[in-house]
Amino acid sequence: MLALLLLLLSAGGAALAFALTKPGPRLLVLGVVSVAHLSIVGVLWRGPSASALNGWLAVDSLGLVILTLVSVLFAAVVTYAVGFLREESPRGGRWFAGCLLGFLAATTLVCVSQHLALLWVGMETTTLTIAPLVYHRHDRRSLEAVWKYLMLSSLGIAFALLAVFLVATAQPVSSGSRPLMFHDLLTNARQLDRQWLRAAYVFALTGFGTKMGLAPLHSWKPDTYGEAPSLVSALMSGALTSCAFLGLARFTAIVFAAGLDDFARPLLIAFGLVSLVVATAFIIGQSDLKRLLAYSSVEHMGLLVLGLGIGGAGAFGSILHVLNNGVAKGMLFLTTGNMVLATGSSAAADLRGLLRARPVSAALLLVGLFAVTGSPPFGLFVSEFAIVSGAVREHHVWVAVALLTLLSVIFVGIGGMLLGVVFGARTAGVDENPERESAWLVAGPLALAAIVLVLGVYIPGPLRLTLADAARLLGGSAP
Repeated sequence: MLALLLLLLSAGGAALAFALTKPGPRLLVLGVVSVAHLSIVGVLWRGPSASALNGWLAVDSLGLVILTLVSVLFAAVVTYAVGFLREESPRGGRWFAGCLLGFLAATTLVCVSQHLALLWVGMETTTLTIAPLVYHRHDRRSLEAVWKYLMLSSLGIAFALLAVFLVATAQPVSSGSRPLMFHDLLTNARQLDRQWLRAAYVFALTGFGTKMGLAPLHSWKPDTYGEAPSLVSALMSGALTSCAFLGLARFTAIVFAAGLDDFARPLLIAFGLVSLVVATAFIIGQSDLKRLLAYSSVEHMGLLVLGLGIGGAGAFGSILHVLNNGVAKGMLFLTTGNMVLATGSSAAADLRGLLRARPVSAALLLVGLFAVTGSPPFGLFVSEFAIVSGAVREHHVWVAVALLTLLSVIFVGIGGMLLGVVFGARTAGVDENPERESAWLVAGPLALAAIVLVLGVYIPGPLRLTLADAARLLGGSAP
């Protein structure tokens, strides 16, 4: 029932935000819903909750990991929004708050849905709620970005819908299982028509891969992340893409349970490596910080599907990497937002020398550099190490070698830009008043930095058990 309560809370909050006419109460609604959502998710970690709507809504281990990420990230973004709205008032504040809460409701639906069609509805709703936030500046560049995002996302979600239809076709009428229910599909996977299931998985990988931003379906990411407000980019890179990964993981679990590992694994490994190669090519020589983070997101989406394709410890590393990447990307986009507020630009040339002008944000950027490139002692080092060790254990040594080579090049590319921004010669246009760096603007990214650091040195027991259970669902195991 807690799953239904989470949905009602976030959807009710969105409706209330649309109804309120004054900005103060709207901000209060954002804060109250965020805290309540995070508290209920915390209760879910204490033990299993009863399902709702005849089993259509429930929280399993895989959904709980992504739901926790969404809730934590949303709380950090709402904290940041207090400072952001003091610096920049978006046009249509009612839509801004309402769509933020609508996005929380949509991502919550994706996480708690145990029915493939309902999961698809949640993914489609994320597109409709995030698009107005991307277009909040109402200029030509943001219009182009949101248009490209809507076109490609609609194409992807159409492929995902076809995948749902094909799974329904693959499910025999006489099996006695409920149509499109995830648990029933897993239990009776061997009875599914294998040809229809293969076709469904190709469409699911293409559809959800487009929403994740896997290469070569990633072209919406650089423009959308570049034009959206940084707090929206944080939600898209940390929550939206993780929900798309969850959708793909549901289909992957069914295909693996049906015994089609040999069909699915090469596809996942191929998409993962292509994404890493494309991300590496565009990260080198990149001149815009937000576009750099967009290509870094392409890289990490590639790592996620690569871990799934490898299996074994790689699957465990993939689930842990969803968590680490979402937190680290959220921190980096919020920190970048502080720099954009200071300079009005995200171009690296306009941000140089920020260590003196914005010391806390500059320090967070350095933390983000080492975190997002998988350096110790941060969480991404642990998850990337699990994926690499999984590749070696599963006899994909050439994949491990290629992965380490590409990650080394990416480290050099990202490091070159971020070190220049922090330590480079000062830019004349930078406002050198550290007092402008308000507590509201740095509290969220500081909390996220602490989380990604803790996950690098210690994984709590309940989290480790949940990750291991989710990995088993995907044909993997704990290292």
